[in-house]
Amino acid sequence: MGNPKAFLTIHRKEAGYRPVSDRIRDYGEVEQTLNPEDRRLQASRCMECGVPFCHWSCPLGNKQPEWQDRLFKNDIKGAYTLLTATDDFPEFTGRVCPALCEKGCVLNKIHEPVTIRENEAAIVERAFLEGYVRPYVPKHRTGKRVAVIGSGPAGLACANQLNRRGHSVTVFEKNEAIGGLLRFGIPDFKLNKSIIDRRVALMTEEGVEFKPGVEVGKDIAVEDIVRDYDAVCIAIGAEVPRDLKVEGRDLKGVHFALELLQQQNRVNAGREISRDDRISAKGKNVLVIGGGDTGSDCVGTANRQGALSVTQIEIMPKPPEGENPATPWPYWPVVLKTSSSHDEGCNRRWLLDTRRIIGENGKVTEVEVEEVRWEKDEATGRMNLIHTGNVERIKAELVLLAMGFTNPVQDGILKQLGVDKDARGNVKVDDKQQSSIDKVFAAGDASTGASLVVRCIASGRKAAEGIHNYLTEK
Repeated sequence: MGNPKAFLTIHRKEAGYRPVSDRIRDYGEVEQTLNPEDRRLQASRCMECGVPFCHWSCPLGNKQPEWQDRLFKNDIKGAYTLLTATDDFPEFTGRVCPALCEKGCVLNKIHEPVTIRENEAAIVERAFLEGYVRPYVPKHRTGKRVAVIGSGPAGLACANQLNRRGHSVTVFEKNEAIGGLLRFGIPDFKLNKSIIDRRVALMTEEGVEFKPGVEVGKDIAVEDIVRDYDAVCIAIGAEVPRDLKVEGRDLKGVHFALELLQQQNRVNAGREISRDDRISAKGKNVLVIGGGDTGSDCVGTANRQGALSVTQIEIMPKPPEGENPATPWPYWPVVLKTSSSHDEGCNRRWLLDTRRIIGENGKVTEVEVEEVRWEKDEATGRMNLIHTGNVERIKAELVLLAMGFTNPVQDGILKQLGVDKDARGNVKVDDKQQSSIDKVFAAGDASTGASLVVRCIASGRKAAEGIHNYLTEK
């Protein structure tokens, strides 16, 4: 490193967010950027420690110390080359990854890890700005054709890697635009969709063929895909949301989280939604059921729509703040996470179980919840949910279910293909990401269940390697 002792004198400095009063008026990205000199100083804080736990923590195996050094030395081209050697889309992970690497950073022992995620985003943006990102068109084509079904992070990563190996890749996407969960699930205030468009345009120049608005199994027969292509990758995600089977679930005003998020992203893109179909939090008391990132995205979206109040409830206990002895460094710390959306206005509550949804004239008006506690069964070691009998009602005219996802939709492509599934209903794959059907592979959430964008990219890269080896051996 150029300055191996920088971490002793330079403190962690985050770019921070736009002021709340400003950002809740629009859907622009909330995160700000540091100037290049401050960013260099942040990169200099990397200790290049003997055992880089940042590298160990990253599902992609990113070589953080190496590209931090390049950034510090203002070698943006070199930094970008190192970064993209392991991460196909650092412009995505640099914005929406929870930064597992930072939790493993040795400096996280003193709660001042290197700003790895922000540095990553800064590298890729400067690389685009300074003209270092150019189309890579393979000099030789293998003559092999691969179909990728789904254009989320896993499908895009798989397509990118296969195309660069010289195979001809066609990506099928059932929605009207490419991006999958990146485009329709993640709010614009976290990931501006022009970032996706820029990457898709680059991949198109490189030779990848994209077919949006084409649903395999409906618009084109599954058997035709399997017959006409030398290999197929299923990257359709885990689209089945966890439902809440309680009285009043069918009342008007109760929606899955993605119904709201997808619709708002489409509205932002210029799509017209009829008044009857529009989901809006304007002037309403909003209740978000589920304490994860998707729930947080609902909070931010509801605030931007003009919600009267937003409450987010979680059935699990409130995590400890700062330190958690149960999850010590360098493991992922289970501690309280406060997002930019929470800072915009949200009443957060824990240890509440939804018992029933109450309404008038077919519309939701309240949600009855019961306080719970968790007790450990000494015989089995498992935690058991105990209902206390303490019941209350929360006023709500809009209820959003953000309790995660289970598995891919089973009555579509998977059913027609007849692939084996695991106990959770995901596509069962081997260590090469190959399914039980010859030349059919799977990647991302379709094979693992709902996960992180960074894990999906890693899975897509692994599937591409498996497909490439399969085609080469053939």
